[in-house]
Amino acid sequence: MEREELGAWLRLLQTPGVGPETARKLLAAFGPPQAIHRQPPSAWAAVVGQRVAQAMATEPEDLATLVQATWAWLQNDPAHRAIVTLGDEDYPAPLLQTEDPPCLLYAMGCTAQLRDLRSSQALAIVGSRNPTPQGRLNARAFAQHLTQTGLTIVSGLALGVDGAAHEGALDGAAAGQCATIAVVGTGLDRVYPRQHLPLAHRIAQHGLILSEYPVGTPPRPENFPRRNRIISGLSQGTLVVEAALESGSLITARQALEQGREVFAIPGSIHSPQSRGCHALIRQGAKLVESVQDVLEELRVPDPFAQVPLALDTPPHDTPTPEHGLLTLLGHDPVGLDALQARSGLDTAHLQAELLDLELQGEVQRLPGGLFQRLVRG
Repeated sequence: MEREELGAWLRLLQTPGVGPETARKLLAAFGPPQAIHRQPPSAWAAVVGQRVAQAMATEPEDLATLVQATWAWLQNDPAHRAIVTLGDEDYPAPLLQTEDPPCLLYAMGCTAQLRDLRSSQALAIVGSRNPTPQGRLNARAFAQHLTQTGLTIVSGLALGVDGAAHEGALDGAAAGQCATIAVVGTGLDRVYPRQHLPLAHRIAQHGLILSEYPVGTPPRPENFPRRNRIISGLSQGTLVVEAALESGSLITARQALEQGREVFAIPGSIHSPQSRGCHALIRQGAKLVESVQDVLEELRVPDPFAQVPLALDTPPHDTPTPEHGLLTLLGHDPVGLDALQARSGLDTAHLQAELLDLELQGEVQRLPGGLFQRLVRG
């Protein structure tokens, strides 16, 4: 992209009243932005109305500053940064099949892989920003196993399930594979949340970070629900690991359905608020998922590990030990010390000692409120 072309795109998209739908109408009527701006205001008004046409006649405030900042960002690492538009051959094909594709897409990382992105090769994994320890393990394990089958994992770089899914994908990817795609709600010159700065660097080395927002865009709350349509649009299906009833992950699932994509949900404890969103999706027709094979069969993706049990409820060890008796009594729901003492009949000191041993082994997680939860690994 040349600087003049970039300036024309930014002028169009930064004009007050020109959202993606209006921009697409103008592009369809007149061609690329440079051609749009050569038209008289009367021609604009015939397509988008007088009010928007009047706004288009004036250059947006701070446009020159934005063009300079964007050009500098792009030229700082041209091998790993790109801006693609609706008409570019590198524009991700799956997004062209959605109702509301972004007009301009900023990309960072393995940008040469943009043109090869196919929804049949990608799965979105989303969920709570505050997952249970088991939910975090599930997200990471599913992402790792699914990446090993050749799928690219798409998520939103948020805390919780998103971060775990990206990490699992990076763990499971083969050399040269596009392991994971992070679709963010900020400009690509910043990382949000800041805790994920090292993770973002890893993703840029082995995958892609995408945004429709200009450089300098801060983490505005309204941007995150909107970016979810890109997460689902890039993917053949969306797997919801954990979600409360008001979770943004349910927005992604709804958009996946509207785009004709598959929706999967992992059930959880009936006592956990983080499971209620998944249970609601299952009641509405989402596929209940207990193992990686459930996802692969629905997507018709060959499973190179078909003979290896990958269900996440597989016991972590085969040899019974004294601790296994306590793990059985723990079950899979969070439980308090008093309840566990009543179940086990152990005195307090012995029970706390065994729980500490299990924590150190990574078999049990201590939760707020004096609760304990068994962790099951894939």
